[in-house]
Amino acid sequence: MKTAVPCYYHLDVEVSPERVGQVRRILAAHLRFWDLENLVEPVCGAAEMLLRAIDRHASDKNTSIEMWWNHQHLITAVGGNDHALRPDQDLRSCLQHLAATSDGWGCCATEAGARVIWFSQRARAGERIPLVPTAPEPITQEGLEVPREVMPVARLAGPASTAGGVLVEESR
Repeated sequence: MKTAVPCYYHLDVEVSPERVGQVRRILAAHLRFWDLENLVEPVCGAAEMLLRAIDRHASDKNTSIEMWWNHQHLITAVGGNDHALRPDQDLRSCLQHLAATSDGWGCCATEAGARVIWFSQRARAGERIPLVPTAPEPITQEGLEVPREVMPVARLAGPASTAGGVLVEESR
């Protein structure tokens, strides 16, 4: 029996408005690599919302993001180092969104006093959303003209004669 190997990803980032979009793309790439295309939007949307709230309310912008995939559940955790950030007041709308869209969520403090907000999504490995192929579009609007007459290869090479069944080129 083949056992499933859990997957783990960790990212430390200093949150800024520019970095939020970059982090979203990084997380989406890892989810696609783990064959979790169907979780890209809910997970990345929730993580983006948390990062934007941290950017607005936290004084310390250094944040850690972790994802664990055990082939049944994906757990995503966003941990901030700001001791003054209060999840119950500053992040109320984010927590309401997490409660509505995830299978489970929670908030805890680390030994250093930082806050970690986590949420989980249930999925099966290999649950794929089929991609719809698109027809390629032409690069230019004008096509190349087709030659009117195809010249034989022998005429392009120049005059030639055969001697004893061997092709010999005539020199000029």
